[in-house]
Amino acid sequence: VQLQASGGGLVQAGGSLNLTCAATDTAFRFNVMGWYRQTPGNQRELVATISMRTPESHYADSVKGRFTVSRDNVKNAVYLQMNNLEPEDTAVYYCHALRIGTMYWGQGTLVTVSS
Repeated sequence: VQLQASGGGLVQAGGSLNLTCAATDTAFRFNVMGWYRQTPGNQRELVATISMRTPESHYADSVKGRFTVSRDNVKNAVYLQMNNLEPEDTAVYYCHALRIGTMYWGQGTLVTVSS
């Protein structure tokens, strides 16, 4: 199974973007899906995750109130609605998924926020 991410781009500060990540196999069920991000020279950091089985979700403090993670169990997909974007949100965003202790990663999608 592969994770296919899309939706990155260039946006001005205060703007919005919506990222999409879908698994190529809709029958391959994950426990958790979500998003990480990485900037040059830094470690990959968690942005938001959502359980695919319960209503539970988690956010990095830096994005709380601005980003919303959601899921579609039928499509085996996860979304990240990013509002009120800041230049500090500029990064490569990676979709991830977890199943029975195994982490899966999608390709990165670049988000650039201009000031």
